[in-house]
Amino acid sequence: MKSRKSRIMTLLAVLLLIAAISLSSWGATSSTVDIKNKEGIGNYLVDSTGMTLYTFKKDSPGKSACMGECTAMWRVFYAEIKSVPSALKRSDFGSITRGDGIQQTTYKGMPLYYFVDDKQPGDTFGNGVFNLWLPARTDGSW
Repeated sequence: MKSRKSRIMTLLAVLLLIAAISLSSWGATSSTVDIKNKEGIGNYLVDSTGMTLYTFKKDSPGKSACMGECTAMWRVFYAEIKSVPSALKRSDFGSITRGDGIQQTTYKGMPLYYFVDDKQPGDTFGNGVFNLWLPARTDGSW
């Protein structure tokens, strides 16, 4: 019969596995991106469900600076971009493998993220957070 400590350790291992699977699949989709427009922001990118995609001013093309605790608030966006609206170029989208080994979609080289407080399509609560986060503008102005 397993000891209480052994059962607790097994339960913790299962919970950690479930959490890892949930985090790695956040935002995974095979759909396209779209464009939305909002006063004060202009044209910006959203995923196929209308959730806002963001860029981080500390990132550089092809490299994410949002690691560790940062990803608790700013979830990595990753999708295979199969098609885009006619106002965008498919070639402007790519992907990187981050320093933590997770794949991330990029737009014009800049990694894309979700903001954890955006709960519904059209939410842009991450706009201007710490003066470092902006919706991913279609004109590439970060």
